[in-house]
Amino acid sequence: MAIRISRRDFAKVALSSLGLATRRVLIVAALAGMTAPGHAQGLPPDAAQVKARATEAKMTDDERFGLLRNLMVVNFKTRKRDDRVPKDMPQLAGWTQGVPRLGIPDLLFTDASLGITNPSHGRVGPDGKPDSGTALPAGMAMGSSWNVPAARRVGAMLAAEAKQRGFNIHLGGGVTLVREVLGGRNFEYFSEDPLLSGLLGGEVVAGTQANGVMATLKHLSMNNQETNKFRLDARVDPAAHRESDLLAFQIAIERGHPGTLMCGYNKVNGAYNCGNGPLLQDQVKGQLKFPGFIHSDWQAVYGWEFAAHGLDMQSGAQLDEQEWFDEPLRRAVADGKVPRARISDMVRRILYAVYVSGIDKWQGPQGTPDLAQHQALALDLSRQGVVLLKNDKVLPLAPPQKATIAVIGGFGHLGQVLGGGGSSLMEPIGGTTLDVRLGGEGLLARVPNIRLIAPGPVQALQEQFPDATLVYDDGLFPERAALLARRSDVVILNLIRYEGEGYDNPSMALPWGQDALADAVLSVKPGGIVVLQTGSAVSMPWRNKAGAILQAWYQGQAGATAVAEIIAGKTNPSGRLPVTWYESVEQTPRPKIVGAEIAPGSADTMVEYKEGAEVGYRWMAKTGKEPLYPFGHGLTYTRFAYSDFVVKGGDTVRASFTVRNIGDRPGADVPQVYLTDANGETRQRLLGFDRVELKPGESRNVTITADPRLIARFDGKANTWRIGGGSHRIVLGPDAQTVAASANVTLRSRSFGR
Repeated sequence: MAIRISRRDFAKVALSSLGLATRRVLIVAALAGMTAPGHAQGLPPDAAQVKARATEAKMTDDERFGLLRNLMVVNFKTRKRDDRVPKDMPQLAGWTQGVPRLGIPDLLFTDASLGITNPSHGRVGPDGKPDSGTALPAGMAMGSSWNVPAARRVGAMLAAEAKQRGFNIHLGGGVTLVREVLGGRNFEYFSEDPLLSGLLGGEVVAGTQANGVMATLKHLSMNNQETNKFRLDARVDPAAHRESDLLAFQIAIERGHPGTLMCGYNKVNGAYNCGNGPLLQDQVKGQLKFPGFIHSDWQAVYGWEFAAHGLDMQSGAQLDEQEWFDEPLRRAVADGKVPRARISDMVRRILYAVYVSGIDKWQGPQGTPDLAQHQALALDLSRQGVVLLKNDKVLPLAPPQKATIAVIGGFGHLGQVLGGGGSSLMEPIGGTTLDVRLGGEGLLARVPNIRLIAPGPVQALQEQFPDATLVYDDGLFPERAALLARRSDVVILNLIRYEGEGYDNPSMALPWGQDALADAVLSVKPGGIVVLQTGSAVSMPWRNKAGAILQAWYQGQAGATAVAEIIAGKTNPSGRLPVTWYESVEQTPRPKIVGAEIAPGSADTMVEYKEGAEVGYRWMAKTGKEPLYPFGHGLTYTRFAYSDFVVKGGDTVRASFTVRNIGDRPGADVPQVYLTDANGETRQRLLGFDRVELKPGESRNVTITADPRLIARFDGKANTWRIGGGSHRIVLGPDAQTVAASANVTLRSRSFGR
């Protein structure tokens, strides 16, 4: 079939020489038969259920209630160590006492979204310095890779570094969908799409639990903004919720079988997440059949009643008004307000998670993993996560002999941005080159913290261009930076934005006058190269003056090296946007963050998610708007062509096609298949994708079978999925807006569960 290419340059490619070989794996839309076992070192789910029931029957009430909460080693409120925690317990996020006589280990929770964290530098390594670990790229960068097999390797790496410290529960796996372009915690999450987020989150979980560490998915649910999140009520149609955010959790649960889920701070439809019966009990445990336990985020429980509504464990219990799941819950059981059967269910769910993940098979530090291999993995992921947004034949860069390369802004002489602020921020191997507390207001005022890690852009670029003269300007004065740009052969603008837990961005603009800096520099040196280190999409009023734009996100410990290799052409860029890059915030459902005008915690706020399941690129399709860069967009240094597009209907969509590298460089493409129309209704859904690495002239056949849930609508009254029969338009393309080929197929009308 001949290919029709619309609007955008169809130059797509990627990784030419990565140590992380992305084995070709057919990415279907979370088919039930492709679920990945999360219990390689633990018991199969059925056996874990049986053993959990048998063990719980042998426990005393003190032992049961002891499992229903975890304690912080150091209370963040008092800054003091809790006397109830064993003195030899290292600093970590939470500790739950086990039951040695029954073989139940202590539960040791560590924050580990982007690596094993060290809260407040509370642990010291053998060298007397703060305990450090491998710092991975942010979740958004992982999402940009569209590399599902690599996500499992991430999970295995996190498990190894957790076991190195004796920690057996990993708090990570951010599959919350990115709904707010201004959201301060977007960097932790994978994408705006339930399929992409669910697949990546599920594989991280599977990789973690296959190596004997329990994994978590978070934040359940609608944890889309930081502003006033402790008093925020997220209002969303329950059926639309099921088709979007909850579907991401469901796909991840089916693929990875996590032992536990973490509920967030906010309310959903009037009830706090962690005490929300319709959400936790009816939907997650009932309809989604989640067999593990649900624990709270730290300081997210407001009463013993939360146990009756589906919460199984109170986390960081000292932070709440009371340790609700100790004496208050005991009294409620004694008074008949909570059935004893509910306590047994809570305990059995925790024990099931212990047995299915296999954390009862070991205890204590498990030796030092291959950290060199982990650092190589971090670099490979960084390479794959960088998105080339624009390239006017500027990259790869071939500067003249003895060229002067100006690097301007973003502390580029010191390092690159390590990550976003908050519970995921790492203490990286080798330490940091800049560590500044930014301050703020409210409960999380002490959280904002920007960290840089070497090498920075100046050092990394010098390694790629040893004959060039690298000159750095801090960018504090646009006029001075423009003078340097005018007399330089090449200009590279290094623009950064801090984002993190505790607050949202007030706009899409870059802070600290960097838009004015970029305009001044690019006005005197049009065609300059721009590197963005941000956690979300930003506005770019200077975009037309730039010759190339690279979105690097937060790249952990190896981002500057990865970006420099891409600029030099050593690595072929392969990142694809996991979110829509809007022209402006006015294109989004909510141009302003709700509650930003009030003091944190001073009043309740409500957000109406009227877009429902139409998140990101789906919203663009529904409203007919065109973003600056669509979901799935990303340029490369080679070109790909698609042919032989064949689509079959029936009970679901089955699409096959051929991808061919028609350029002169090896690289990776990410062909994407979308539903764009269902019986005359505009409704866009990503149905599947594949990451394909090809040499010049090489081709590969790809087949994608769509999960029917991605085509269906959810009927909340009947608790069932429904596919309306009739004609459906299916599109193949390199992103959500570019049509390479299309076909209409007929689907049968049917209903199905789960």
